[in-house]
Amino acid sequence: MTPKSNLSKNENNFYETERLFIRPISLEDADVILELYNMPNFIKFIGDKNLKTHSDAENYIKNRFLPQIERLGFGNYLIILKEGSQKIGAVGIFEREGLDVVDIGFSVLEKFEGKGLMFEAAQKIKSVGMNEFGLKKISAITTNDNFSSQKLIERLGLKFQKYVTLPNENEELRYYETE
Repeated sequence: MTPKSNLSKNENNFYETERLFIRPISLEDADVILELYNMPNFIKFIGDKNLKTHSDAENYIKNRFLPQIERLGFGNYLIILKEGSQKIGAVGIFEREGLDVVDIGFSVLEKFEGKGLMFEAAQKIKSVGMNEFGLKKISAITTNDNFSSQKLIERLGLKFQKYVTLPNENEELRYYETE
C-alpha cells in the first residue's frame, strides 16, 4: 500500500486535464469541503462527517487529509474548473482502514454532476497514483445504490470483486479493484 520509498513526496504536485486543474487539498479549501460534505447525496452515499462549520472543515483537512499527503505524497486533491477557476469537487487516493489496497474516492458539487468532469479528474489521479507513485493496484468502494459512482468506477477500469464491511461500520459496500 505504501509507495516506493525512492519516489519523491512533493506536496506541490499540480495536475492538469483538458478542462480541469487538480492540486492537493489545502486549508484554503475548507469552504468547498464544507459544501461537498453537506450535500444530501454525499451524506446519503458516503456518510455524515459532522462538518458543520468552516472551522470543522479546516480541522478535517488538517487532521485527515494533510497527514497522508505529508506521509505518502498523495491523498485528496481539489478539482478546479479551468473555465472561471471555480472549485467544483475533490478526488483522491486514500489509505482506508479495513482495505489492503488504497482507495480512490471522489465528490463533486451537484451542479457539476453528469458532465464527465469526475471521470476526467479520477482518471488523471488514478494515472498519477500508478505512474508517479508506483501503486500496483487501486480499489474503490461504494454503496449498493450509488449507481452513478459504480458506473464511474467501472469506466476507470476497476472490476467488482466482492462485498466488504469496513471496521466500525454496518453497511455492506461494493468493492472494486484494478486487475
